[in-house]
Amino acid sequence: MPYDLPVCSDRLIIMLYGTKRETYRQVFLDSWRAYQEGRALEGVQTRIVAIILRHPEYHALLGDAQQGLEQDFPPEQGRTNPYMHMSLHLGLEEMLALGQPAGIVDLFDRARRKLGEAGAEHLFVDCLGEMMWQAQRAGRAPELTTLLSCVRRSLGLPEMAG
Repeated sequence: MPYDLPVCSDRLIIMLYGTKRETYRQVFLDSWRAYQEGRALEGVQTRIVAIILRHPEYHALLGDAQQGLEQDFPPEQGRTNPYMHMSLHLGLEEMLALGQPAGIVDLFDRARRKLGEAGAEHLFVDCLGEMMWQAQRAGRAPELTTLLSCVRRSLGLPEMAG
């Protein structure tokens, strides 16, 4: 996946929690631990746990705090960075809740009808990762039109007139 490149990994949530990957990874680990211990979830923890529950392949990693903080996910070894992946899910939820960029909600509904909920989410997450990767390679801010174009192409839909 393009968003696994080292220059791009972990960047999305760093903006919220600082520049040390351990700092923001701890948010995921703490959320999962609180859920497993039956403690009340606070703020974004509810959304994080909902995403984690949809990704059982990450449960073991998140259950081992030391491994979860330290493990690298080199793309050249075909490893997806679970923190980046889950962060992209969070970003997608935010974009859909805000209805931004314009047209995203309708496009997501089309994708959901064609691919189902999980398929639509992962299509958008892949395209979000691609958008982030392209922006970082070019040294510019992400362009949300790139996201919508990627999704439209993937669904076999024509580009929107500009």
